[in-house]
Amino acid sequence: MNHTCQLAVRTYECDMNGHVNNANYLHYLEFARHEYLKAVGFDFAGSVKAGYGLFVTRVEIDYKRSAVLDDVLTIDSRAVKRGAVSGVMEQNIRRGDETVALARVSWAFVDATGRPTRIPKELDVPGLTPDATT
Repeated sequence: MNHTCQLAVRTYECDMNGHVNNANYLHYLEFARHEYLKAVGFDFAGSVKAGYGLFVTRVEIDYKRSAVLDDVLTIDSRAVKRGAVSGVMEQNIRRGDETVALARVSWAFVDATGRPTRIPKELDVPGLTPDATT
């Protein structure tokens, strides 16, 4: 599944040069991943209540262009890899047709002790696995 969401750059996200500070792209990516999880029916709050977590284990970002105040950014997210307890999502932040940043985010599902564990059947929604056509 491909998921798309949008946000506008706010003043406090920009550095003294008027560009979005590189660290804020992590917030944009996380916002989009949570929107993706909601869209595919993953109950994030319910998983935490049940003693589980979905942890980011690695983030790779290629910055292509600067974003500035009031830019409307579109973030495309899609699952590209899935293992027994982990997976990878690719995300593209763009302004119109221009790519601003490309990211590859690895995640792991963990139990209450922080150890990787299989996702319980009731939380294992199809959207966590890449489409068969991907």
